[in-house]
Amino acid sequence: MATLAKPNLPRFDVEIFQNEYLADGAREVNAIVTVTATGGGTSGGRPLGITDAARPGADTAAAVVLLVDCSGSMDYPKSKINGAREATAAAIDTLRDGTAFAVVAGTHEAKDIYPGDGTLAIASASTRATAKESLRRLTAAGGTAMGTWLTKADQLFLTRHDIAIRHAILLTDGNNEHESAADLARAIDRVTGHFTADCRGVGTDWKVDELRKISSALLGTVDMVPEPSGLADDFRSMISGAMGKQVADVALRIWTPANAQVRFVKQVAPAVEDLTARRSEAGPRAGDYPTGSWGDESRDYHVCVEVPAAVVGSEMLAARISLVLPPQVGGGTPEVLSQGLVKAVWTDDLASSTRISPQVAHYTGQAELASSIQEGLEAHRAGDVDTATAKLGAAVKIAHETGNDGTYKLLQKVVDVVDPKEGTVRFRKNVDEAAEKMLETRSTKTVRVKKK
Repeated sequence: MATLAKPNLPRFDVEIFQNEYLADGAREVNAIVTVTATGGGTSGGRPLGITDAARPGADTAAAVVLLVDCSGSMDYPKSKINGAREATAAAIDTLRDGTAFAVVAGTHEAKDIYPGDGTLAIASASTRATAKESLRRLTAAGGTAMGTWLTKADQLFLTRHDIAIRHAILLTDGNNEHESAADLARAIDRVTGHFTADCRGVGTDWKVDELRKISSALLGTVDMVPEPSGLADDFRSMISGAMGKQVADVALRIWTPANAQVRFVKQVAPAVEDLTARRSEAGPRAGDYPTGSWGDESRDYHVCVEVPAAVVGSEMLAARISLVLPPQVGGGTPEVLSQGLVKAVWTDDLASSTRISPQVAHYTGQAELASSIQEGLEAHRAGDVDTATAKLGAAVKIAHETGNDGTYKLLQKVVDVVDPKEGTVRFRKNVDEAAEKMLETRSTKTVRVKKK
């Protein structure tokens, strides 16, 4: 592990967990990379990468755009639109002074209702009060076209080039019915890398895969709020999280030697997120994988590298893992925040080469848990009860073995667990729709390896 401290930067630490020993001729190297940032959520002040010369006036630390579904369905029941107003007011109250913000009413189009002039307001006692007054204009009428909401957020963020931390919150209660899937995909592609976004579905009439596509591309979270009464607390929590971010656009840079290649890179904690396809080249034999914004937090990544086969006694550096800020944030040159090494040593000692790193084994299981849940629920919706039962039984077994109590409890609301150790389950009769959707939404949430 190496830690490179920089003035005014949060401290980033990288730890590598792996079994570096490979059998004669083996080529696959697996490692869990734990990245921990400290000082980012408590240091306050401006975001990294913003110079005094680029700051016209206010001490703006972040920008937040609230995208609130105002389609006609939000009026049925009326508690949904009322809950959305209350949650938006709670979010506004949670904004730190100096934060740039806007509120957008989302239907088949997107209208910024505050400040309403195509720009971002700056949070203060006065603007927060005025913004909350404007929430009376959040009324339910119209369709749903989330791509237009994301595009509007992007336009608002682009009015301020002096802000590094850009965060959107998107709330909906329904499907994206008033634009095509291709239109939404194009909108997501256009704004990817511009800001992060947390997505929330209220009730049960929205599609998990639609919101997950948005949150995944924009490096945010997706979750379900079963009842409108729970929205305010959830919005406060999301805004508090955004206010704790201090550095944006951090990349996981992976260098591999000649004839070696990265097979996959996945975030595995606090949730499973495949980053493999999001690689951007960063020089000879190096690639960057986006990790988004950081405050005081820790995340785990599973890196798999394929190396050239070698004979017993050979050793090599399989990969160098670095945390870097890109040139536009790091002051003109990429700034290395921390780094660690992944090694490969070939041995004929069977005990050494067959030992699996506990961290690698754990997170391989957590990824399998997520896919088993998603495949099981998809099979259930298709009427294939046998496959659904087998997949959710496998999920129960993994959740039980790995101590993922949150997911285990959600599974118990969908299936009756006969034997958790064997993964023997029976589908409940008349499964509650909200329970099934909550399980699907939270299927990617993981737990870390328990310390013994």
